[in-house]
Amino acid sequence: MTPRSEQREDDGVLMRRVASGDESAVGDLYDRFGSLVYRMAYQAMPTAADADDAVQEVFVRLWKTAERYDETKAALVTWVMLLTRRHLVDKLRRTRARVRAGTLDEAQAGSDPSALIGSTEGMERSERFAALMERVAQLPELQRTVITRAYLGGQTLRQIGEELDTPLGTIKSALSRALVRLREQPGEELAT
Repeated sequence: MTPRSEQREDDGVLMRRVASGDESAVGDLYDRFGSLVYRMAYQAMPTAADADDAVQEVFVRLWKTAERYDETKAALVTWVMLLTRRHLVDKLRRTRARVRAGTLDEAQAGSDPSALIGSTEGMERSERFAALMERVAQLPELQRTVITRAYLGGQTLRQIGEELDTPLGTIKSALSRALVRLREQPGEELAT
């Protein structure tokens, strides 16, 4: 059995434990993905407090939807990232809708029109991030894993290689190929 298929089996076992209500499994899930989810939330949310709230909400959602995880369809890290991204986008849309209405009222009352620009910059940034995460999700599994663990999980390439039981040179090549593919124009297909 390859390290990746073993990892997927471990992912499936973990999520079945989470779905059964095993509190230690939820802790294991948080230990494994808490920093990744926090980094994504911190980049997308306007304040650290909002990011903290979003992380809690994401893990509640992961717990409630654990029975839907299918290790044959996606690596757990991919599933966690996609669920996190969806939650953050939804949360930002709800927040922006409330903020935008207030900002428009202020602009009509004669306040500084540049207030409208500030409210859209964060939304554009989160939309770019969401588009990037969609492109990351299209990468081959090893490239996707290396990108997410290195850039969102804060791991070194050596740590990733050790965890995946994969040579460091292979990890470096996967990172290099992934970065090349992510730099391609959005209209170009991400080839495997």
